[in-house]
Amino acid sequence: MKHLYSTCLIFTFLLCSTFNFYGQEQKDPKIPEPKKFTTQHEGTFGGKKIAYTATGSEMHLTNSKNEPTGSMWSVAYTKSGSIEQSTRPVTFVFNGGPGSASMWLHMGFFGPKVVRVDSDAVEDDGGAPYPIDENKFGLLDITDLVFIDPIGTGYSQLIGNGKGEEYWGLNQDAQSVATFIRQWVTENNRWMSPKYIAGESFGTTRAAAVSQALEGSGQALALNGLILISQALDYEGSTSIDDNITSYVTYMPTMAATAWYHKKAGQGKTLEAFAQEARDFAYNEYVSALYKGDLITPQEKEAISQKLAYFYGIDINFIKRANNRVLTGRFKKELLRDRGVALGTLDSRYYGDDPDDTADSPELGDASSYKVSAAYTAALNHYFTNDLKIIMNRPYLTSGRLSSWDWGAGGEPMYVKTSRRLANAMRRNEGMKVLVACGYYDMITPFFDAEFTFSRNAIPMDRVKLTYYEGGHMMYNHQPDFEKLANDIRAFITEK
Repeated sequence: MKHLYSTCLIFTFLLCSTFNFYGQEQKDPKIPEPKKFTTQHEGTFGGKKIAYTATGSEMHLTNSKNEPTGSMWSVAYTKSGSIEQSTRPVTFVFNGGPGSASMWLHMGFFGPKVVRVDSDAVEDDGGAPYPIDENKFGLLDITDLVFIDPIGTGYSQLIGNGKGEEYWGLNQDAQSVATFIRQWVTENNRWMSPKYIAGESFGTTRAAAVSQALEGSGQALALNGLILISQALDYEGSTSIDDNITSYVTYMPTMAATAWYHKKAGQGKTLEAFAQEARDFAYNEYVSALYKGDLITPQEKEAISQKLAYFYGIDINFIKRANNRVLTGRFKKELLRDRGVALGTLDSRYYGDDPDDTADSPELGDASSYKVSAAYTAALNHYFTNDLKIIMNRPYLTSGRLSSWDWGAGGEPMYVKTSRRLANAMRRNEGMKVLVACGYYDMITPFFDAEFTFSRNAIPMDRVKLTYYEGGHMMYNHQPDFEKLANDIRAFITEK
């Protein structure tokens, strides 16, 4: 009897430690409650005065055992007092990396307020303060916006017994973002809203994978459209390395456009005309010469060298030493070597003063990144604290600390590719359309690669629109492109 009494006491203690007196399950004390910050605002977007609610919040994601393993941060902007809230369009926005937070699209283009950097790509952002303006070209008059930071970026983090391999991979990442979108849609009663995804760089790789992932898991969710900014759906055409013949072809028109911009080639012609001339050469002459390799005749090889010197604006002897195969890293150093500066990667309008003028590639990193990063980071932290009243106990990681990334290649030597996933998703969902925004001076995801990718992967091109901008990877850093991109996206979402 004594033992039975003791057993009952132990059982009662265990029961009470799991449930409170109201019968509710107790939370694991090691897992903090999700935080949420809500503020009210007004702004003018698309010429209309809009009252909106800003919600910065954490959402817990669980594993197969229903244990919280990840806390995903987002900032949502929803129109206040809308009687048609449940059917109002909503656009989910994220950047790329992998490992990049949504800060760039948030503070650079889509957000209600945006930071301003030098539109002409000359001046460095320098030290604080930085200008932050109301985004009068913003889209809140036509769509709500949800900025997503995948696990390991921004304020998003592993929690409980969560492990990196659950989230840090091409497929795992897509599944976690798809889970977030379904959960957000459910919690906010938005299943009948038209839904769009806007991604940049690897964010476009993710967007294609997410569009397919949303069709599964027993909760099919069909998207109305994808906005792909600086697309990266097939990495073969955006990986400039030795022996990758595809990349020599896909980068060639961007290198020509860059030489045009810096007045080294194509003078007297418009950018569009010179870029088209480069396209024609790449497809009709250059690609066949590359595939012939050393079987090419001396006369053919000389002709190709002459043409490349004409398009690239660099010394023909350099091109010949490169065997008519100039890698982008070397081009970025060589084009303005006479000025002692190296070109940027994300945007080849930018350039930086490297310490070693004899190096074969840029030493300080990407000038188009380090010349704007401080402004973006400071602007976001200032805006979160002062406008959205967000106070967290950890830093916002603009570049996440991710462990080894699983590209899902199964050990095979192959390039990352989600273009077929997009093709399949579009063929299953005949209402989904795609806008592809390409920067002429993007030296990481070249505009010609977008054309090459979309022309050969069974993608229904009657529902795809490619648009072009005189900027780089983040074309919105160039103010005329900021306005053009906003108008193009507005037309894309509102067209019937």
